[in-house]
Amino acid sequence: MRNGDAEEGPGGADTPVTTVTGWKITEGAPALIRYDFGEGHPGPRDPGPAHRGIRFFSGGTSPRTTLLQDVTLPAEGATGRTAVDAGGIRFRATAWLGGFGDQEDGARLSVEFRNDAGTPLALAVLGPVTSVERDGRTGTFERSAEAAVPPGARSARLVLALTQDGGDANDGYADALSLTLQAGTARTTDRPGRGRRTSARRPRARTRRPSAGLREESA
Repeated sequence: MRNGDAEEGPGGADTPVTTVTGWKITEGAPALIRYDFGEGHPGPRDPGPAHRGIRFFSGGTSPRTTLLQDVTLPAEGATGRTAVDAGGIRFRATAWLGGFGDQEDGARLSVEFRNDAGTPLALAVLGPVTSVERDGRTGTFERSAEAAVPPGARSARLVLALTQDGGDANDGYADALSLTLQAGTARTTDRPGRGRRTSARRPRARTRRPSAGLREESA
């Protein structure tokens, strides 16, 4: 995966951008916001990756913003096609996902493995992280999934979806997205508070705070 940490390309404020390095914007317009930008967005002291970079993904001002990236799996080597087709490779997908305060804006990362023809073989979905799971805190929290890479997989389609539940901005946040392959016995994990492998779910409607003067530029 390229630019899973929002560090490359234009951005820095809460102003939406039209291009994101390594990703194709398929809906809306994200913002790549600096952690020191302020204005109510996640800051360096808020929950998030311990070794975070300078910026994170935000949904901008669109009700729904989605980014897509197709990753070609290795053809050779320890995690190449022979090992995949023998069922001996597992993947680990990790993402830090979250939102603002008690709002239900959220972020979700899906990883879909596909064969040579582009036919989906398996799907893992991380997030969203609800306000209850965040204890009403602004920031991002780690979610992860581990499982077998399905035999015949040749690529992985990654989709980051940032959704707005109310207010005047999309406060779905994401950072430190990663996808790794490893030889060994595949397994699935579900660790509340750290990571989850789960199906997509819609944020529950909640009363949102008016975003008076707090909505800025990109993430």
